[in-house]
Amino acid sequence: MSARLDYNAIDPQGTRALAGLSQHVGDSSLEASLIDLVNVRVSQLNGCAYCIRLHSEEAVERGESHRRLHLLRVWPEGPFTERERAALAWVDAITLVSQAPVSDEVYARARGQFSDADLVALTHAAIAMNAWNRLGIAFRKPDPALAG
Repeated sequence: MSARLDYNAIDPQGTRALAGLSQHVGDSSLEASLIDLVNVRVSQLNGCAYCIRLHSEEAVERGESHRRLHLLRVWPEGPFTERERAALAWVDAITLVSQAPVSDEVYARARGQFSDADLVALTHAAIAMNAWNRLGIAFRKPDPALAG
């Protein structure tokens, strides 16, 4: 598949705005390792190969294990903390909101693990990654690392 168009070249201000949201999340009190898991998980749900590859590599560079990344697709059964599980349930629900509303159970689980500010930051993380995925998928962002 070839790229459709270079969204950044056409609207760099839009790309900068989205990058600003991602930076804001990175500057929050959320653990970088949790943001990495969120980025990979949301990208898995959306089927964005570019982002799965990119954010998996970034996570490994920051110390995440290949084992946990391999098991992220089945996170309820994987070696994740309760805080990570609550975050993953939350971002799954946000990403798949067209299939079902975010349940009170998922919300309560997240509230039990995150402060108000951290839950908002976690939500912003999911929103940002979903937006990046949609840009990459819609415009077929090429990934030289996957060329073969």
